Amino acid sequence: MKMVTEITSKAMAKSLKLEENCFLEQFGKQAQLHARFNYYSPCQRPDLVLGLKPHADGTGYTIILQDEVGLQVLKDGKWYTVPKDPTALFVLMGDQMEVMSNGIFKGLVHRVVSNSERDRISVAMFYTPELGKEIGPEDDLVNMDRPRIYKKVTDYAETHWKFYQRGLRALHTAHI
Repeated sequence: MKMVTEITSKAMAKSLKLEENCFLEQFGKQAQLHARFNYYSPCQRPDLVLGLKPHADGTGYTIILQDEVGLQVLKDGKWYTVPKDPTALFVLMGDQMEVMSNGIFKGLVHRVVSNSERDRISVAMFYTPELGKEIGPEDDLVNMDRPRIYKKVTDYAETHWKFYQRGLRALHTAHI
């Protein structure tokens, strides 16, 4: 997974015409990778029960290996089901990558929906900067046409968790 995060971070930097290691440097040499294995059993009333409430991740990004049931993302006020390919990795931007990219990459609000017929299994790898590491918008992404919209933050994941527990998003705490 370390290799996947390095390749992904470099590709994202190159896509913005930045120096390829800029995001890796913001994550730091001791960047954190945490895994969560998820199992959602079938639910007789999926219209009433969510598998996981709507939220955005406080990570830099999250890499998900999922089976064929249940992940949705919110775009323009509408929920879209993520294409189901159990052989693919799905990379979901988190709030910290939104800060580093000065809002170009967006931390997506997403949820897991229940299914009445099948269980759901997934593995999520959360990639976050090392503890105590200050992150902020890449300087080359701030200019007259795109002013800085986020301030530098440290240990954002802790702030995110406090808001998440109350069903709120914490990204506003990083806005200028």
